[in-house]
Amino acid sequence: MEWFQFAFLGAVQGATEFIPVSSSAHLVLVPWLLGWSEPDLLFDTMVHWGTLAGVVAYFWRDILSLLGDWFATFSRRRIVTPEGRIAWLIVIGSVPAAVMGVLWEKSFEELFSSPAKVAVLLLGTGVILTAGEWLGQRKRGLDTLTVPDSLWIGIAQGIAIAPGISRSGITIAAGLLRGVRREEAARYSFLLGIPIILGAGLFQVYRTPVANLAAVWPSLAVGFVFAAVSGFLAVRFLLDYLRGHGLKVFAVYCWLFGGASLIIAAAR
Repeated sequence: MEWFQFAFLGAVQGATEFIPVSSSAHLVLVPWLLGWSEPDLLFDTMVHWGTLAGVVAYFWRDILSLLGDWFATFSRRRIVTPEGRIAWLIVIGSVPAAVMGVLWEKSFEELFSSPAKVAVLLLGTGVILTAGEWLGQRKRGLDTLTVPDSLWIGIAQGIAIAPGISRSGITIAAGLLRGVRREEAARYSFLLGIPIILGAGLFQVYRTPVANLAAVWPSLAVGFVFAAVSGFLAVRFLLDYLRGHGLKVFAVYCWLFGGASLIIAAAR
């Protein structure tokens, strides 16, 4: 792959990780449609880390507050602040995706080689977004979240390991279905993604020989930077957008892009 391709895919990954249209689907379908070679899982990991850098840059004050109050719960042996409570809910909500990733890693990885299946799952993302909009009550704030809420959203995040299911989309929709307001469901979704993106990346890098990393680090760096910048901008855009708009436009996009990809796959 050429440098501009790494840059383009990094920018696509960063934008679509947080805009609910499935970054993994785009990393599979865009190179396939353009006739580019398929990026490997290491590149996928590094551009995910780029988006992680983008969301950390946006929420760094919130993250420091959450971490400080989370550590304080150990010394005080109780939860005394809303931030400490949310931090523990994020920890609890991260467990389902970690377990599902370990148990079904091979099954999820096999989907990356099937653009048609990814396109079908992207259509499913559109259905999920629509269900969240139609059925969600959108009355609750993050201060009302409970452990069952966290596990429900965490299981949704685990399902999103499958390429084509938007992580941000399914977790925001899961929050809506539990009655959480759009913007706050998105904020929780973004913060919830930090541990799983970091952990998955560390695991992938651990499995990669050092010699391989040394050979490909320039392309990884390009993808990382473009993903970080576009990820930061996507977080800011979506939080502003959801203050006055719903998810239907993203559902329509998923149906159009997934449907077009299926038609092309059949034609080929």
